[in-house]
Amino acid sequence: MKATVYNRLGEESGDMEVSDAVFGVKWNADLVHQVAVSYGANARAGTAHTKDRGDVSGGGKKPWRQKGTGRARHGSIRSPIWVGGGVSHGPTKEKNYAKKVNRKMAHKALVTVLSAKMRDRQIIILDDMRFPEAKTRDAAVLFKRFSDKEAFSKITKGNGALVALAGDDGTARRALRNLPYVAVDEVRNLNAYTLLRHKFLVVQKDAVAILK
Repeated sequence: MKATVYNRLGEESGDMEVSDAVFGVKWNADLVHQVAVSYGANARAGTAHTKDRGDVSGGGKKPWRQKGTGRARHGSIRSPIWVGGGVSHGPTKEKNYAKKVNRKMAHKALVTVLSAKMRDRQIIILDDMRFPEAKTRDAAVLFKRFSDKEAFSKITKGNGALVALAGDDGTARRALRNLPYVAVDEVRNLNAYTLLRHKFLVVQKDAVAILK
């Protein structure tokens, strides 16, 4: 299939042939949801922890005798119904939130999201993404040119764009990292979860071949 290639002025400069196995896959909502939830769960720290009545210090002595006082019976001042007592059914750090994601599932979800973004014109293939001086203002001008077009007007809003570099390009990363609406990563690190968190994917023409 054909994909449009843009230049640094935000204009169409031609097209290129891209793989149907990467950009022409049918949408599978169940698979994408399962993989995205798994990535989120695996990134969860799981450090929330509460103390139950056995973990709270004190409370070893029965507050008052069982009978004859007219008050309700209690065995410890660290009971969950007491102020300063333990917490019932709270989160504990022993819980494991990790979910297994098979490699084939992760790959299929990735190409499914890439295909959906290609159909929705949310992938911008640039013929050149070099920033020799590593200046943020140069990168801002580039994105401003695209935001002036109706189809890409939301690229500078929120988590507007994910820029996928062909390799570890330090100058490009320095130029892009201070833009609040841009996230930068390498093409080899792309996954369905990060793609879903950004509306547009900006990738250099030479890096498209890596997605194959």
